[in-house]
Formats: sequence, C-alpha cells, structure tokens
Amino acid sequence: MISFHLNGQRVDADVPPDMPLLWVVRDHFKLKGSKFGCGMGLCGACSMLVDGQSTRTCILPVAAVANRAVTTIEGLADAEQLTTLQQAWIAHSVPQCGYCQSGQLISATALLNSNPAPSDSDIDTAMQGNLCRCGTYPRIKQAIKDAAGQTTKASTTAAQSAAVQTFDPRHAEAKA
Repeated sequence: MISFHLNGQRVDADVPPDMPLLWVVRDHFKLKGSKFGCGMGLCGACSMLVDGQSTRTCILPVAAVANRAVTTIEGLADAEQLTTLQQAWIAHSVPQCGYCQSGQLISATALLNSNPAPSDSDIDTAMQGNLCRCGTYPRIKQAIKDAAGQTTKASTTAAQSAAVQTFDPRHAEAKA
C-alpha cells in the first residue's frame, strides 16, 4: 500500500510499487486529464506536479511519491474559478487538439510558482520537452507572459480578438 496526497487529499494505492504514477492516477483514481504520450518521459503529456515540480509520470514509479504531494491538471483549479494561467490559456486560444495541454499547463504552473516573472529564455527552458503537435508554442509563451502580468492590456485584447477570428466558423466559411 502506497500513500500520498493527490490534489490535496491523502490517498492509498494498493498497487505494485513499480507501477508508473500516470497509470495509478488514471486507472485507480479515474483522473484522466494527464495523458500517455511517449512512455519514455520525453513528450510531457503525462506531467504532474510532484511537490510543486513538473514531473514526467509515465516513467515515475508510484513508490517514488510515497508521502509526497501530487497535483494533476484536475487539481490546479477548483470548480468555481480557473487559475490566472488557465484563463490566459483560453484568452490566447492555446488549445488546439488539446492532447498536450495538461502537461503544458502543469509545466507552466511549476514555472510561474518558482519564477513569477520569467524571461523568454526562462519560459523556453521550463517548457522545453513539452511537445505540441499543433505548434502552439508562440501562444503558450504569450499565455505564460500574460499570466505573469508581463503583457499589456492592448496585446491581450488583440490576442483575444485574433482568437475569436481564428475559431469563428463564419470566418472559416468566408475563406472556403
């Protein structure tokens, strides 16, 4: 039996100690936000916060989190209010297919928790290894900067306006 804190609640997992944390969280606790991507800790889709650090959980044995705090994408915000970062993610239309987004948000959260005013270089370093097949890296960077309060109201409004145009089906029909 392995005990740890999952999204603020103490849990017990009666699983083999070498079972990857990703599968414990997905299969035993039915939290499906973190995704299986590569199975080698290279893509970031499986990332969760372990004691506040972004951690690849597809290769992390559950025994490694005994008596530690694990936060999944489901644990970042409460049902009433999204985090500032999640709001910026939406404002900048970051999600496309959405597969990598939980890992991207986890890594960005860890960055902002440790460095509330990251430089472009800090963002690049922190987000390296989080792969996005849709290529929304510029939007991700802008959302992180916005959440950190590093963008102006005008640039945020422009991003929101562009996002609406990008996803408005009327615009798609006009181009077709």
